[in-house]
Amino acid sequence: MNQFLSIIWNPPVEAFTLLGLPIRFYSLFWVIGLICAYFLVKKLYQEQKLASKQFEPLFLYCFIGILVGARLGHCIFYEPEYYFASFPNFLEMLLPIEFTGSGVRLTGYRGLASHGGTIGIFVGLWLYCRKQKLSLLRVIDMVCIATPVTAAAIRLGNLMNSEIVGKPTGSDAGFVFAQLGEDFPRYPAQLYEALAYLVIFAVIYMIYRKHKDWVGSGFYFGFCIASIFLFRFFIEFCKEVQSPWEKGLALDMGQLLSIPFVIAGAWLIVHAFKTIRKDNKK
Repeated sequence: MNQFLSIIWNPPVEAFTLLGLPIRFYSLFWVIGLICAYFLVKKLYQEQKLASKQFEPLFLYCFIGILVGARLGHCIFYEPEYYFASFPNFLEMLLPIEFTGSGVRLTGYRGLASHGGTIGIFVGLWLYCRKQKLSLLRVIDMVCIATPVTAAAIRLGNLMNSEIVGKPTGSDAGFVFAQLGEDFPRYPAQLYEALAYLVIFAVIYMIYRKHKDWVGSGFYFGFCIASIFLFRFFIEFCKEVQSPWEKGLALDMGQLLSIPFVIAGAWLIVHAFKTIRKDNKK
């Protein structure tokens, strides 16, 4: 194996210890992504002249929506046979624990699905907008401008965890995931996704700087989910399946779940332009 073409990927799982608790890089990147989104959306609220008191509860609704949706999405979409097999397994779906022969072990939530997180945040935003009496499309548009940054941070966390790996490259080039006990290169699919989401953020933010009045039309909502899940659909071709039952399928679960989001995003973009044209004619 050519050492100049391959990268031996074996980073530490834990970033540091805080008050005796180990902080994993995965959790750290999640927090970084959410903090970046928090300040970006706060700036957007200010530019859209919305009251700061209306912004303050938003983060909590988003955080709970993403976490609950992503966790349930993983368990239901990818491992239903395990989590619905017994009551202790069902509790592991809801709580960050694992039942072992010697008792209960705190593990954190191992297994989060982006499709479920997307659905969860929509539910959270719907509840938030009902409470604050705000336009749902307006709020979702602002949140979706910042969403690709969080998505990129989460994928970097997956990379640090050596999970959601790519398929073997069949050459000397690629990442060798030493934590998995492997000695052959794979595609760094997590890194590809992270970079793609940062590019999507750059594009969507540049569009916003020129068209701030499009907020509320649904354009940014549609652009965000269509571009992210379109890339997700194609990147799945170079990723290992997450569950054994997906092997042999023409399309894996990630691709099947991405199709409705791409279609919905495209429809939102078309609908947004119709709304924008009508507003311009007034």
